[in-house]
Amino acid sequence: MPMMNGGQLITQHLVDEGVPYVFGVCGHGNVGILDALYEQRDRIRLISPRHEQCAGHMADAYFRVRHEPVATLTSTGPGSANIVMPLVTALSDSSAFLAITANVPSTQQNRAPFQELYAHNQADFASVIKPVVKRAFQPSRVEMLPLAMRQAFDTMLIGRPGPVNIDVPYNLFQEQAELRAQAGQRNGSHRPGVGEEDLAQVLELLAQARRPVMFIGHGATLSEAGAELAALQERLGIPVITSPNGMGCVPAAHPLTLGFIGRNGTYPANEAGRHADLVLAIGARFDDRSSSSWIPGYSWNFPATKLVHVDIDPQELGRNYPPTLGLIADARGFARQLLQRLQAARPGEGPQAERYAAWREQVAGWSAQWEAYVAPTREASAQPLHPMSVVSTVQKLLPEDVVLCLDSGVHHNWFMQFWKPSRAQSMLNSWGYSSMGFGVCGVLGAQLAAPDRPCVAVVGDGGFTMTPYVVATAVEYQLPCVWVVWNNFAWGAIRDLQYGLFDGREIGTAFYHGASGERYNPDFAAWARACGAEGMTVQRLADLGPAIERALALRRPCVIDVFVDGDIRPPSTGTWQLPPIPYREPVFGARHLAGGEPV
Repeated sequence: MPMMNGGQLITQHLVDEGVPYVFGVCGHGNVGILDALYEQRDRIRLISPRHEQCAGHMADAYFRVRHEPVATLTSTGPGSANIVMPLVTALSDSSAFLAITANVPSTQQNRAPFQELYAHNQADFASVIKPVVKRAFQPSRVEMLPLAMRQAFDTMLIGRPGPVNIDVPYNLFQEQAELRAQAGQRNGSHRPGVGEEDLAQVLELLAQARRPVMFIGHGATLSEAGAELAALQERLGIPVITSPNGMGCVPAAHPLTLGFIGRNGTYPANEAGRHADLVLAIGARFDDRSSSSWIPGYSWNFPATKLVHVDIDPQELGRNYPPTLGLIADARGFARQLLQRLQAARPGEGPQAERYAAWREQVAGWSAQWEAYVAPTREASAQPLHPMSVVSTVQKLLPEDVVLCLDSGVHHNWFMQFWKPSRAQSMLNSWGYSSMGFGVCGVLGAQLAAPDRPCVAVVGDGGFTMTPYVVATAVEYQLPCVWVVWNNFAWGAIRDLQYGLFDGREIGTAFYHGASGERYNPDFAAWARACGAEGMTVQRLADLGPAIERALALRRPCVIDVFVDGDIRPPSTGTWQLPPIPYREPVFGARHLAGGEPV
């Protein structure tokens, strides 16, 4: 075996795994690997954003677009501490990247050298990071690196994806031994299916049902099960409800694609969910925001409704609702099996689409009511801009192949409710952890993952001011990302909660200039121009379309500062509880249970 140092071994392993990028920030702890990356710079590129948080969100978004992992590189101490939030963001949404963190030299551990955590154990950064990764590795000798790297990649990608950490004492980057990279062979065969008896039971439950729905989540997207699920939707003729990270798996324009469910879901999705007699859930978790905090009758009606729950992660089965039938399976593998059984069925055998005709008619009625309610606001011309008109304009002007990155904030609620993605892996959300900065930073990683596609981030003014250095990074690396800043001069989502729950009283949620008392934000367009990017300010609806068209045509970094009315709130069609504060009733749709039945 060749003699190489640890930095060379790690770099070679990344190259052998086909990793094109390392997103990282230099420090004394990782300087020992930089020369190895320099040696391989024609095969793997180091991208250095201005903050470690950004590196992690970029890696997360890259995986969500391509389903191929990249790596991050951070130094000892604060540098690696900054990667914690992107890691938990990725873990919460089953996204994968390899976080290479540096630690103090193995020869100095437990002596309190510069930036060591040692109060409970030597070099104890692994204790910080373990709760936010799928697995943490901490090799103590250079000879341990080949196995650790191989196991790290296997752990990331087999089963439910997730981020993995390898924490490297920085002397290992330079220490030498006879080493050989051990890249794994993952050929897509790790896709568990279900047995014939389970399939037969699914068919029987579908045949018995009169009001079935499918509920698909991020597991369906990760499995790339869109074609199979769309075929099932057509074959069965049943409505499909999606989580935010499941959007795009089935055609958004299909009359039976109902969109997101929960407090800020669509009215037909919530109506179908609470009236269904069978839910076929595929790769979905039933978290609080997509289940109206598990309060019966608002989004779902379990256990009165039967549940077939399919997930590759057995820990998710029965977590929030006991399933009638729980199946450990890959989403695409299960959908293919079910399709094959349906296609092989004799005439009249198994579930028939005509059995659900009355159900489809009822769903169409809810969809018509919802469209009549929201249509008048799509072209609303006002100053500041009506939120619905912003979503509608962006939808009309962005091409079908756009990658849309959403940050956390009230704008996210509007887009969850009304955006219709044309394809899977093209609408990126921090859903499980709702991290500010994910959309602002992630669009850089999305652009590197899809260099020929337009990549647009819709972000709040709060999230953008947390991570404004992204514009400089885009200019530095010539990434033609577009940021649409939803400027409502507030932490809008929290301000809305505060107004609604505390009788309109407000503190700490709006942005005001201390001297004048006027609402205040920086000039985001001027900020962009100061970085060398394009910057535009939009205060009229008539100017928004031309600004978007110009930004796309420029093919260079651009910030569009859009003044949006912060006093118009997305219409709730479900509910969401912050115990013990009483939850609010929907503003549109069914209100509560009466005698145990939805009304």
